[in-house]
Amino acid sequence: MKAVRFDEYGGVDVLHVADVPIPEPGQGQVLVEVKAASINPGEAKIRDGSLHAIWPATFPSGEGTDVAGIVTKTGPGVEGVAPGDEVIGFTDERASHAEYVVAPARNLTAKPANVSWEVGGSLGVAGSTAYAAVRAVSVRPGDTVAVSGAAGGVGSMAVQLARRAGAEVIGIAGPDNRDWLTAHSVTPVAYGAGLAGQLRETPIDAFIDTHGNGYVQLAVELGVAPERIDTIIDFPAVQEYGVKAEGSEGARNAAVLAELAALAASGDLDVPIAAVFSLDEVRAAFEQLEQGHTRGKIVLRP
Repeated sequence: MKAVRFDEYGGVDVLHVADVPIPEPGQGQVLVEVKAASINPGEAKIRDGSLHAIWPATFPSGEGTDVAGIVTKTGPGVEGVAPGDEVIGFTDERASHAEYVVAPARNLTAKPANVSWEVGGSLGVAGSTAYAAVRAVSVRPGDTVAVSGAAGGVGSMAVQLARRAGAEVIGIAGPDNRDWLTAHSVTPVAYGAGLAGQLRETPIDAFIDTHGNGYVQLAVELGVAPERIDTIIDFPAVQEYGVKAEGSEGARNAAVLAELAALAASGDLDVPIAAVFSLDEVRAAFEQLEQGHTRGKIVLRP
């Protein structure tokens, strides 16, 4: 089978597609034929070595967490999942950017028929991160919640989940995303000069930072209580200001994925798909991601 690999830390040029054996599912595992697997900023940071102290790579390394696909084989002890099932899930083995992936059956949930492969393959990391972030800041009806990076892979879902929780939501994003945010009942505010002044016009109860670069400090300066600030990226600010850093690991499970998939199926969660690339185009996919202006998710289709 084809699978994305890198043999050393570096830029997108270290990524290549290799021919490797199809893995065999072990105890409690299933083999999934991958139909779609999104890419995530954390994967780029693992590849370039930025997260070596936290998540070191062992070479040669695969990559990829999210997956949507069809079960083709089950290992011993698997119940409730059978070959032919269409599923959404994740692997913690950096392996889903491939034609096939082995994953624990407990990490999978059924893909609703009217949820596309691309959307299903985008929920694992970004969806669970958005879910955890909204939960972390204790969103309540009537709150005003600000979200930085509001049109990105995580932010685009976080603003919608916060709205569903009853909050008024301010989405900080580039001007190209104004119409999309407005269409989702989010008040758009452009980043850059004058941002702080605009945010001071309305008392903000909670702040979700998906972008970094000083937004935690800004939230503190705006008077948001540290326990109602969550960042998924600015870890030094967590230490400095005592804010939260709850993300994907706090909510990445089959139950949360099932809830998100149901919202997507009912039309209550819009998951924007910015672009779809083949495995062979993985370098181009990450080049686009790392420009930092993508609305929603970028997906690989084997």
